[in-house]
Amino acid sequence: MPATLSAHAPQVSDRLGSYHVPARGTAAYWLSPMERSQLVKQGVPAREVVALADAMAVPRDQLMRVLGLARSTVERKIAQRGPLSQHESEKMVGIERLIGQVDAMVREAGEAPDDFDAAHWFARWMADPVPALGGLAPQELLDTADGREAISTLLYQMKSGVYA
Repeated sequence: MPATLSAHAPQVSDRLGSYHVPARGTAAYWLSPMERSQLVKQGVPAREVVALADAMAVPRDQLMRVLGLARSTVERKIAQRGPLSQHESEKMVGIERLIGQVDAMVREAGEAPDDFDAAHWFARWMADPVPALGGLAPQELLDTADGREAISTLLYQMKSGVYA
């Protein structure tokens, strides 16, 4: 049975001591590259698409569209309680890693309210065009590894104040 992204949250919390990792939408950020690779190879359960869409408060059709996932294929896998393919899993892990990056940045800055929800913030932010991305909305880049890397770089630049 494939592991779930959210199932790693307690292990991550244990490893990090007192730092609290929210259960949904951020766990992949805290995994090591080896753990993420293993998770992708095992195949993320298709039902995680539903859980992530719920965490982000977006329709799952929208999430599948921005990740470049075939709706009919994912819906079939959800109904069969099966895993996503390696390619599909990599996209899910990638977006959860970005959401976790946002959560970590805000919490490390010490400015996050206790109820800060990185998944909701990311869902709103990804829809608007960003000049630093050539006027593209981040959601237009989520379907490729290079696009997710560009988003991650932009988030780090935002943290350091390079991009305002």
